[in-house]
Formats: sequence, C-alpha cells, structure tokens
Amino acid sequence: IIEGVGLHGLRPPGEALDLGNSGTSMRLLAGLYAQGRTCVREPAPTRDHTERMLLGLGYPVVREGNRICLEGGGTLKGTFIEVPGDFSSAAFFMVGASIAPGSDLLIEHVGINPTRTGALEILRAMGADITLHNRRQVGGEPVADIHVKSAPLKGIAIPEALVPLAIDEFPALFVAAACAEGETLLRGAAELRVKESDRIQVMAEGLQALGIEARPLEDGLVVKGGPLQGGRVHSHGDHRIAMAFAMAALRASEAVEIEDCANVNTSFPGFVECARQAGLSIEVRHG
Repeated sequence: IIEGVGLHGLRPPGEALDLGNSGTSMRLLAGLYAQGRTCVREPAPTRDHTERMLLGLGYPVVREGNRICLEGGGTLKGTFIEVPGDFSSAAFFMVGASIAPGSDLLIEHVGINPTRTGALEILRAMGADITLHNRRQVGGEPVADIHVKSAPLKGIAIPEALVPLAIDEFPALFVAAACAEGETLLRGAAELRVKESDRIQVMAEGLQALGIEARPLEDGLVVKGGPLQGGRVHSHGDHRIAMAFAMAALRASEAVEIEDCANVNTSFPGFVECARQAGLSIEVRHG
C-alpha cells in the first residue's frame, strides 16, 4: 500500500544521488512536484532526453558540472512534440548493412542525441562506412538520415569512455565483432549482466553456437572474428539479443534459428517488416 505524501527536493545538493538513465529521469520528474530544489548527480554521462523535453516544455533545468538541478513548483507549457526514430533500433540495421556484402542502406529521420551514439563511433572505429546526412533539430533533439554501406571491419579494443553511450547496442556490436577481422575487446560493461538477460553470457553462448570464439569476462567480452555458421540460438526472451542474431544471419553459411523472440514485438513491433524490406529473409514460427 502506497499513501501519497508531500514531496521534498533531494538535498543537500552536494549529496544528490548517483543514478542511471531511468533513475535520473524518474527523480527529475518527481522533482517537478517537490518543494525546493532537486539535484541529481551523474558519475558518468547518461541520456539527456528528459532534460531536453523539459526545456522544450518551458521548464528551467540547469546542469552544474555532473549535476542536473531544477526547482519544484513550476509550470509546464503545452507544445507540439515530434519523436524521431530510435537510434538503438536503427543500430541493428547499421550493423546489418555493414556486414552484408554489397549493402547500401539509408535509415531516415533517426535521433542522433550525442548521449546515444556511442555505437556509431565504435562502428566507425571498426572501419564501418557510415555517414550522416540532412542534420537538423526536431523537438529539441538532433536528427539525421544515416547512410550505411558494407565495409570490411576490424577488431578493436572498445574505449571504456564509450560504454555508457552504447550500452544498449552491444548485442548488435558483438555481431559486428564476430564479422570483423581480428579480436574485439570490451571491458567496463558489467551492467550488461543485469539487463533483460545476462547479455555478456547469452551473447557469448549464441556466438559460440554459430562457430565464433567468444570469451566472457566479468565486465565484458572478447570476440574473435571468423566465419559464421548456421545454428540455433536462444535469446532468453531478450529482444535485443533476438534482433542481433537476426542480423548475424546475414553472414551465416546456413539458416539461424532464434528461440523465444516474442518480446521483439514489445520494443520494435515493426522489426520483421523492416528487416524484410531491407532484404532479410525471415520466417516467424508460432508455438
């Protein structure tokens, strides 16, 4: 049983909480209705969509170093909001077009918020041919069309500074690593073990099932690129795992069967249709 009470700002500001993306947004939104000042401290960069939205609705939000602060009791102003395409969803197709020979893909109207595009920097460091066109602002968010051509990829040591900016895209990036020449090393990503699944272990097992050498670490993964075989992988109900292995099938020598994919329809209900439009051959089996 939860009983409503008056909210108070998080204080003193010097002792504000260390939070992740969702926690930061939750407390900032609660702070709108709190008495006094609310400050949230971020030990590492997190997504700033909530701050941008509040500013777009006329609500003052102040960033002081690694702290985000607002005063409660203000007023939100109605406005027209246009939501750009999700970068995390686009990332699967960026990887797919990069690894499939002869690919030339344009993904239109995608949000390129700098707190979200670590995967773009990682793919470029691996040798991906990705360019941004028609840059613009939509609802306070930077947007562009993403043009991807197939290119030979090489393994890299992923800079830890990019980990929080690409945390949701690593299942797709592990597939890129499997198709790259040489070894790719990821460290500093222990958070992947507590996502919808243990994404380090599940991706390692799935890549191994397709003939790729993948060695899980406590806080990351080592992937040695090589030829992908067909086979069966289990997504453990994790939508990003399922979509990542759908892209891996583009380079597999035989069909890839992915189990437990129902959650894909929750996060990306048009994924199968988009994948087919992009040239993938996908058969969905129920039951």
